[in-house]
Amino acid sequence: MKTPRLLSAFPAAALVGCLGAGLIAAAPASAAPTPATLPAETAAAASPVAAAAAPAPGATTDASRFTLAVLPDTQFYSRYSADQFIPRYGDDPFSVQTDWLAKNADALQIPFVTHLGDVVDRVGVNNEWIAADNAMKNLDEAKLPYSILAGNHDVRDSNDNLFDDQYNLANEPFLKWFGPNRAQNVSTFQGSDPTGFNQFHIFEADGQKYMVLALSWRASDATLAWAADVMAQHPTVPVILTTHQVIDIAPDGETPRETDYGLRLWDKLIKNHDQIFLTLNGHFHGSSRLDKTNDFGHTVTEVVIDYQMAYEGGDGYLGLYEFDLTNDVINVQTASPWVTWKPQETLTSYDQPFLEGSQQQFSLPIDFSERFKGFNPTFAAGPADTPSLGQKARDILLDGFVGPDPITTEFPGSPADYPEVPGTLAHWQFNGLDGVVGTDVTIPDVAGDGSNDLHRADPTATNSVGTELSDVTIESDDVHGYSADQAGACFTNSSGSRYSYLTTDKDAPVNNADLSKGYTIETFVKMSPEWTPAANQWSKFLTHTGNRSKIDGFAKTQWDWTASPTALGISNLREFQWTTVPGDPTKGDRTNWSGEIMVDSWSHVAVVSDAEKGTITMYVDGAPVLRNAVDAAGISANPDMPWIIGSDWVDDAARNGWNGCVGETRIIDHATGPAEWLTSRADLTGFTVTDAPSGTLQAGSRVTTLSGTGLPGAEVRIDGGVTDAEPMTARVESNARVMALDAATVVAEDGTWSYSFPTPLTASGSYSYEAVQALGTRASDPVTVAFAIAAAPVDPTPTPAPTPGTPGDPSATPAPVPAGPNAPGGATPIGQPGASDGDADLAETGVEPIGGLFASGLILLIGACLLLLQRSRRARLLQ
Repeated sequence: MKTPRLLSAFPAAALVGCLGAGLIAAAPASAAPTPATLPAETAAAASPVAAAAAPAPGATTDASRFTLAVLPDTQFYSRYSADQFIPRYGDDPFSVQTDWLAKNADALQIPFVTHLGDVVDRVGVNNEWIAADNAMKNLDEAKLPYSILAGNHDVRDSNDNLFDDQYNLANEPFLKWFGPNRAQNVSTFQGSDPTGFNQFHIFEADGQKYMVLALSWRASDATLAWAADVMAQHPTVPVILTTHQVIDIAPDGETPRETDYGLRLWDKLIKNHDQIFLTLNGHFHGSSRLDKTNDFGHTVTEVVIDYQMAYEGGDGYLGLYEFDLTNDVINVQTASPWVTWKPQETLTSYDQPFLEGSQQQFSLPIDFSERFKGFNPTFAAGPADTPSLGQKARDILLDGFVGPDPITTEFPGSPADYPEVPGTLAHWQFNGLDGVVGTDVTIPDVAGDGSNDLHRADPTATNSVGTELSDVTIESDDVHGYSADQAGACFTNSSGSRYSYLTTDKDAPVNNADLSKGYTIETFVKMSPEWTPAANQWSKFLTHTGNRSKIDGFAKTQWDWTASPTALGISNLREFQWTTVPGDPTKGDRTNWSGEIMVDSWSHVAVVSDAEKGTITMYVDGAPVLRNAVDAAGISANPDMPWIIGSDWVDDAARNGWNGCVGETRIIDHATGPAEWLTSRADLTGFTVTDAPSGTLQAGSRVTTLSGTGLPGAEVRIDGGVTDAEPMTARVESNARVMALDAATVVAEDGTWSYSFPTPLTASGSYSYEAVQALGTRASDPVTVAFAIAAAPVDPTPTPAPTPGTPGDPSATPAPVPAGPNAPGGATPIGQPGASDGDADLAETGVEPIGGLFASGLILLIGACLLLLQRSRRARLLQ
């Protein structure tokens, strides 16, 4: 489905908006941006302060309440603590989360914190365990009870068919860092299973006890039997089961989906133990929930929460579950202490204190006493003396918080409305093209002389299977909101073996460009709604073709040994991946990864290499991704190998076609910042009018031109005219001399412009014009040109009154009227200086003299006609 092109003045998120942001981030002249035109995150974030101010769910009257805190997957916080978070911020999200919970445990009445597994990302990397240990020490030191369990990343072998009682326990880092020896120092700890991977806690809140049963990755039958026995030993205690995997999330990002392992837990443990009323798991990216009915006819709610693939590895989001025993409801919020902790200048449109989607902020109705009476008939709420803890959490997090700066970029006014950057090697735009892309279609490099243009590779000359020309089309108006281009190339029916691509020629200069001093590579991209991992994982949309194994000095790698030296594509988990062999190939390849990207949503991707710093940073809609590359400069390449759009290149041939669309794409030979990216706008502020009249000009002056300076290629629009012409006595009609103008010219390549009036301005009066420079719908502030032309001087000598009886006396007999303009006496035409109505005699014509009133009327009629003719002639000369 096409998305309408928006051209509006948008403040983002932002993204926008999301960014939209968003983002842009992206800003967007007729309507505000929508989630269809900006990334979902940016669009949702378009009004961060307003969103954050939304009230917490649940009643506001006092009630019996407490808060259960939930920590979803922290693996990327641990992995990137030392080399990304701490250098950038001074701390990491995991540590900030636990520090905030410890400091606010009393205010929010938090008796217990649960961790859902994937404590670290790489089980064998000690620094990750150190980061996790430092974070959890915040809870230890505050004496705030917690449970923690192992996810698939926390065990040596996470094979689905290998269970916890089959592990080599002496070789498992989780047991060293978070096993029973540590757990026994937590006040609520009651015991562990024989492996040490599984534990249970009992905490008390508002006079009632609750059990947290924490099961690690792949609980064996023995572990499930242990769990059943634990519940049997505490038969009246309601149980919250925490583990790393129960339910999954469908591709729509909301609908719950059951898993084989989750059904195993249901069948063997959950459904026949009425004490389990709530399960919490991570592992699957996003959030959702599912209500199921157990063997006792009661509801068990299964919840999944995991934000590791979101911005900054989860952006510090955690769950706050407010148990409202008086009103029989659990109110859930998703909050980020990390967002409100970060310096304001580092915030992006993705940084929202609260997430408020339907699966992120919700209420779970539960009649506690009725639900638990089968095993605990005495269960009752405590004193109704606590205000809303959800609202309290919002008040605490938002106190003093200033959200991200609003997105200030605007939507483009024309395809040329982007910053032109010196050092641009190629810039491909699709504007002006539409329909199927044949092999005779040229996609122009708008920054060059045509030598870097793209064309469609002939499908019959490739190894693709079943490819048709109609697989690639140019789609107008289906673009990212911040792209100045008004079209994109869409690739359909793509898979590993069916592919199409656009390519530079073999001798294109950009193929062998020197990028040793850094680079900026930008593109706009969107995955098709039909994108699937099975058909489209690891596909690429921008590739510098070649074979990295043929680059001298590049050591053999486990993955991508014969792939192209440089490519930008998507992983099996829908992460943008930038992979490149740096200028020094002996250092091995370098890779950047984004968070999870949604299908059918445009993104702006910028990969910026700062050779001096040795960094490669990927930005998605203006926000830097978490997983960036270091110790890298430049790009290694095979000679004369083209750049292509639309597929990967492996084993010296194209393959793995892109399923989606690609917008305008640009390659620059140095690092740039956001102000120079394609999501920014051309600078229209330097417009001047340097050669223009001003003040009052002398009578008889001639104004012929206006000129000045501006942005090369911009249109100069001039509008205005005479505001006050000479007095009425000097004209016949009030608009006889009005010179209105609505004209335009274009700024030349040297930055100058000049406009010549069609007819010189000479008439006396006041003139006012407004001049602007514009790119389509977007224009600069107007520059006003105002001046006046003085009226001709009037002879101050008064004309004497005629003597009675003379020819000038109206009462006298009229003098004879000349027969014509060549009559004797040289009469001056009426209406010209020095003329009078009776300064010549009429010639004799053989006609009897005309006398009396008739003669007087005839004289007046002739005079009036001549006056009108003369005035009309003067008016035409002024036009």
